[in-house]
Amino acid sequence: MTKTHLRAGESAEGPYRTVITPETAGWRYSGLRVLDAAPGVVYAVATGDAEHLVLPLAGGCAVEAEGASYRLVGRSGVFGPPSDFLYLPRDCEARLTSRDGGRFALPSARCERRLPVRYGPAGAVPIELRGAGSCSRQVHDYCLPHTFAAERLLVCEVLTPGGNWSSYPPHKHDEQHPGTESELEEVYYFQTAPGGLGYQRVRGTPGRPLDVLAEVRDGDTVLVPHGWHGPSTAAPGYDLYYLNVMAGPGPERAWLIRDDPAHAWVRATWPGQQVDPRLPFAAAPHPQHGGAR
Repeated sequence: MTKTHLRAGESAEGPYRTVITPETAGWRYSGLRVLDAAPGVVYAVATGDAEHLVLPLAGGCAVEAEGASYRLVGRSGVFGPPSDFLYLPRDCEARLTSRDGGRFALPSARCERRLPVRYGPAGAVPIELRGAGSCSRQVHDYCLPHTFAAERLLVCEVLTPGGNWSSYPPHKHDEQHPGTESELEEVYYFQTAPGGLGYQRVRGTPGRPLDVLAEVRDGDTVLVPHGWHGPSTAAPGYDLYYLNVMAGPGPERAWLIRDDPAHAWVRATWPGQQVDPRLPFAAAPHPQHGGAR
């Protein structure tokens, strides 16, 4: 069975601190690379048969693609407002340069249709405060069906205050049921406040057993090929960040989940609770002057 918990650096390859491909994950569609870019170095990015985002985690960059140049303002780190980003289609050759260096996620999904390169401004990324009480978390909806057009790729990030639970109640999306559940492979890429840690639970179903309880630290990755996943828990005193990358074979690009029936009742308790007052994370955003040039 493919390993589901990869420690920071365990999948490193060249300048990429994390490399997840459909082949290494043992599935068909979802992928992720995380680039630690040195100042001023030009990195070639070939998308091959998968659409990609260029999503700054720390720092900004310039990207040349399809005869145009784009500047991503980026951000100082992940614990704050969303970043701007760039969509790259399949069969695209791009060049990425960061003047001051930085860290950049390249989530990807194998696809058939080729869409145009597009810039996503930070100000257009929806920010959701989900849950309540100790289940409060902040979600940035970068590339979901209702926020940004793509062929198969789904991308969001979740910020969880220390001591809180997210990805909860446990849920799954490993079967195709029109209108109720979609089949999606999922990558969780974690970052933590300095010295922090969290935990990620994944468990299978009777027909497809899986049992994961991973202690996750900065730069770790957890793969969810199927089964109930959640909670993602942040240790008290240490905020937890994760990037979700999803894709699947369904005829419709949709993110439909089924809650674990043993714990679905928890959602009904949220209307009587307040959202955690530590949300939203309020690091000052950069002035937004990115985009095509």
